[in-house]
Amino acid sequence: MRLFLALEPPETLRQRLGELAELAQARCGGRRMPDESLHLTLAFLGEVADARAAELVQWVGAMAISHGEWRVDAWGTFRRPGIVWVGGQSPALERLQASLWDGLASFGFNDRPGHFVPHVTLLRRARRLETQDLPTIDMAWPYRQLSLVRSFTENDGAHYETLARSTGT
Repeated sequence: MRLFLALEPPETLRQRLGELAELAQARCGGRRMPDESLHLTLAFLGEVADARAAELVQWVGAMAISHGEWRVDAWGTFRRPGIVWVGGQSPALERLQASLWDGLASFGFNDRPGHFVPHVTLLRRARRLETQDLPTIDMAWPYRQLSLVRSFTENDGAHYETLARSTGT
């Protein structure tokens, strides 16, 4: 199964991110991500065997992360594959992401990315990657736990299922 570790936004923030996705789609075109799929990926694990996934469910369920807050204050794009996103720099998230990869190494995951860009994908396959006219943003994203999420594709697109959540400290 295809897995990743993520932060899931509180519902009020999820709604605001959905509103930003609407604005971005009107400006840039492309495929808007559904509100229920909006998240911040901390570690993409790819295809994972069922037995290893069960170990990860236990690991995440027993994990405690410190409460924190991420400032979402910037628009950005990735040319390939036409991604429009919102995000922001965060030393605390960078430390969390690095510590997750340190822990994942004990499960055999050694594909730590070289550069971490904290972001939430709002659009895929955008026709225009021009965000300069979109509104200024400055939103607080409080987080208390992370999630182990399974991604699967059906006829109507990608869907996510949360398999485990960490505890807060």
